[in-house]
Amino acid sequence: MPDKAKKLSAGVVVVRDTSRGVQFLLLRAFNHWDFPKGLMEAGEEPMQTALREVEEETTLHDLEFSWGEVFIETGPYNRGKVARYYIGRTRQEAIDLPVNPDLGRPEHSEYRWVSYGKAMALTSARVRPVVRWAAETMKGL
Repeated sequence: MPDKAKKLSAGVVVVRDTSRGVQFLLLRAFNHWDFPKGLMEAGEEPMQTALREVEEETTLHDLEFSWGEVFIETGPYNRGKVARYYIGRTRQEAIDLPVNPDLGRPEHSEYRWVSYGKAMALTSARVRPVVRWAAETMKGL
């Protein structure tokens, strides 16, 4: 039976090459660290949603998808929502957290570029498998 109730959120595991190795971009909303993502809008494909959400939440627009359009999806959370993540590389270090017009404030209160170990320590049980998958996928290139 198809899962017609599935609400898909799409985002990007944003990484940057540094002299200390690959760094992951994490965004904090309240006490939850995650990657930029959001719900698909009508007529959007998941990759379009992922790119739009990254730009809306961080102002990044130079992502390269060196690993193609491979993705991982989380299990259902928050009333059946599923998050799909792609891996994108940026050269930008500076990130802006612009005001979301619907909220009147930025969606996130903080961002950090962190190592794999720090990403594993900061993220929740739902996000850790995404961090692990991204690290394994990047090794393959």
